[in-house]
Amino acid sequence: MLSQTAEYALRTVVFLADRGETPVRIDEIAAVLDIPRNYLSKTLHRLAQEGLLTSARGRGGGFRLAMRPDQIRLLDVVELFDHIGPERRCLLGQDVCTDQQACAAHATWKEVAARIAAFFSGTTVADLTGGAAVRRAGRGTRARGSKR
Repeated sequence: MLSQTAEYALRTVVFLADRGETPVRIDEIAAVLDIPRNYLSKTLHRLAQEGLLTSARGRGGGFRLAMRPDQIRLLDVVELFDHIGPERRCLLGQDVCTDQQACAAHATWKEVAARIAAFFSGTTVADLTGGAAVRRAGRGTRARGSKR
């Protein structure tokens, strides 16, 4: 259902949430999650560019979450790479697929797509870590959109 890039991004964000405030080097993330390093590098830089991760170079550097895990919805991560929402493509590939001009799968797929969108928008990274990541996050992690 998700592109490989969105899946890698989601797995990485959950992994970093479990690591707390400790920056993690890209080589370690790639090895632990079994993701090609170059592919992961592009994904991590996009997440950092969008404010979900911070990165630091040099000794003690690496990537970590830019905010608390309970402030990051799965949708915030996935939507950078895939579109999840009410505006979706027709499951059967029709150019026009609406309630008025519906394909054979429209009614059922519309309901399923709405539940999927609700899951991604209503679930946070902390929900996937059992809340332990929130307890480890500490006070140093800023809220999305706030300036340091």
